[in-house]
Amino acid sequence: MKIMSNEQLVVSYRDALKTGKEKEWIKILKDEIRRRGLGPIKIR
Repeated sequence: MKIMSNEQLVVSYRDALKTGKEKEWIKILKDEIRRRGLGPIKIR
């Protein structure tokens, strides 16, 4: 994974959710967001 700022990480996660194609990438991004302790994850 490329090194991303917190903002880039959240934006990438939200973009991946919109497309919905790459399930594994969504999981990786979500795990990284949780590891960093960030909050703005959309709960569906």
